[in-house]
Amino acid sequence: MIAAALAAGLLAAISAARPQSGGAASAPPAAQQQASRGQIIATVTLVVVPVTVKDSSGNLVSDLEQKDFRIFEDGIEQQISVFSVDPVPLSAALLVDDDLKSSVARTVNKTLEAVAGGFAAVDEVSLWRFSTVPEELREYSSDNNDLMNRLKHVELNTTFDVPTAPQMSGEPRVNTEPPIGPMPSQSSTFGRPNTKHIIDAVYAAAETLVKRARDRRKIIVLISDGQNGKNNAHTFDETRRLLLSNDISVYAVGVGSAGLNRGINVMARFAHATGGDIFYAGSREAMENLYRRATEQARNEYTIDYSPAHTDRTALYHSIEVRIERPGLHLLTRDGYYANPH
Repeated sequence: MIAAALAAGLLAAISAARPQSGGAASAPPAAQQQASRGQIIATVTLVVVPVTVKDSSGNLVSDLEQKDFRIFEDGIEQQISVFSVDPVPLSAALLVDDDLKSSVARTVNKTLEAVAGGFAAVDEVSLWRFSTVPEELREYSSDNNDLMNRLKHVELNTTFDVPTAPQMSGEPRVNTEPPIGPMPSQSSTFGRPNTKHIIDAVYAAAETLVKRARDRRKIIVLISDGQNGKNNAHTFDETRRLLLSNDISVYAVGVGSAGLNRGINVMARFAHATGGDIFYAGSREAMENLYRRATEQARNEYTIDYSPAHTDRTALYHSIEVRIERPGLHLLTRDGYYANPH
């Protein structure tokens, strides 16, 4: 009964959902049909901004209202057109690192089945594993039983348990604070070169999410140690642009040595830029809990829509800042959007 109620509620959200686009959304067909001899109808832009809000303990805050938010584009305050707290169905690409140290890989293997528990009947999920080249193991499907079975039988390749080169950093900084310094190359561990391509895996998954329905929240769930090789075919900036142009957020679960580079590893930078989040886990229990937490957080964001005003519409990129009037809260949202992604 609970699952049926959840599915019904989310299906209702689908029917009420607006087209989500980081750039300009065209005027509705009815409005376009009204144009006749010499009549000019301006294209109305609509920017859709999902926002996650947490308290000081990291718990989701769900009782905010529209009046609690202010939104700025390029430093200029905008008027909120639509405000929603309805849960949204997900299109998710699940990326699993296939080049982990053997002890970490064994633990991750034991937890993967739990990932399926974070998805509802109206969600659709594709499954990938990656090392040098990303491999899609399952196309998008809402068959959660099939997803659980596939995850149960994923066998990750392992490498020798060589120590990871230490790279010290400050406390984790995700989304509302800038990353510390340049992104480290993370190109090697002691004893072997690192040829793992996280950026290329994110890019490949993002390309498939571009084609999913616009009334869904599009996310990448990335499980990795964050070690990224130098020779990715795509750059970080190129991949970031693809994500922001298509309203795709990255939610990462850092395992193994990921915690050595908190706030500055490539996973944290993708999460920061796209309004997602990153979590760090060492134990099997922590991993299983964080998988569910990531999908719950993505589904239950606030959604703010606004039509940009008084900003330079010839600019390709526009920054976004969301402020909360209630003190003591922490928010996650994307840095900005590209006005003309294609």
